[in-house]
Amino acid sequence: MPDHTSADPAGTRPRVLHLISDSRRGGAQNFARDLHRELGRRGQSSALCALAPHPAVQPGSGEFDPGDCPGASGLRTAAVLGPGRLRPSTLRALRSAARAADVVLAHGSDTLAACALALAGTRTPFVYVSVGHPRYWTANRLRRTRGAALMHRAAAVTTLTDEARAVLEEQFALPDGKVHVIPNSRAAESYPPADGRDDRRAARHALGLPADVLLVAWIGAIAPEKRLDLALDVLDRLPDVRLAVAGDGPLRESLARHPAAARAHFLGPLPDPAPLYRAADALLLTSDSEGVPGALIEAALAGVPAVATDVGWVREVVRDGATGALVAPGDPLALAEALGKVLAVNRAGLGAAARAHALEHFELGAVVDAWQQLVAEVWTAGEAPADRSAGQG
Repeated sequence: MPDHTSADPAGTRPRVLHLISDSRRGGAQNFARDLHRELGRRGQSSALCALAPHPAVQPGSGEFDPGDCPGASGLRTAAVLGPGRLRPSTLRALRSAARAADVVLAHGSDTLAACALALAGTRTPFVYVSVGHPRYWTANRLRRTRGAALMHRAAAVTTLTDEARAVLEEQFALPDGKVHVIPNSRAAESYPPADGRDDRRAARHALGLPADVLLVAWIGAIAPEKRLDLALDVLDRLPDVRLAVAGDGPLRESLARHPAAARAHFLGPLPDPAPLYRAADALLLTSDSEGVPGALIEAALAGVPAVATDVGWVREVVRDGATGALVAPGDPLALAEALGKVLAVNRAGLGAAARAHALEHFELGAVVDAWQQLVAEVWTAGEAPADRSAGQG
């Protein structure tokens, strides 16, 4: 049995280290922050680290502070381990930080590789938290071979749906019982709905957005699979609508030259998306591939209806005709028609229904018990934490 004296101050629960790829805000990072905060609120020892700074952060800016992760107490920020996600110095810092933890939760694909490399030869187990659609990133043999080698090193893997579990087990030949289904979730208190028109106008003012227009939010990495180009094509068909784009990525510069970009507000990465949800009349998701998108959950908790492409398991969050609209991917005309209808009907009613659905199915408090149980199982399945130092150099 494990030596519980090395666990959290209560002496009965393992110390958790959450690892994210970098310090920007994204689906995996947002969830890690919320889970970190909730575990701490429940009295469980929890720390949060990022492999690398936000990509926009320049060396010498002060964000890179290697080695301080075990003492990190911030709820919205993460201690940064190194200058790059898989740099040798970053992996050494991760190995060192893991000594102060009993279980590491690896949020995102880069953290899977980092944990597999940095924790090799140690007795600190890690759990890989898979949030995307596995068929998207297992499309070729090389990816499947690499993914299998990495996932077999994890003590456990979590995914969002039963279908995703079946895909992971099939693609990577993972044994029965290794993949656990825990739904995506967010803390409702982090995404409060706008408190009337004045609150919405104040949120717009704070973001530098126009006050009295139909405003649609688009949140995500400006990368090929997220299809911001489709969102701009939709905007081109709805002349009375403005688009607020929160995010950054390799396609930002080229898409800023789109004919409709004059009515798009490129906000860059937001430190907190909650004000944008309060400012928006609707959320638009145009991706070619998704799992269960956190942005849809966040918007729903904020009482914002969504129009989304029907990919992955988006339909688990967006109920077509009840909380928003679903459209086949890659069709800007259908997206424009659906968004126009959502904006023209009872947006408040759709938003209220979206919030009720999210509170019932995706509120963080409902799934934290499952996370605590899994972490405890992984911890107790290993050897005594007191013996781990023998394998850590």
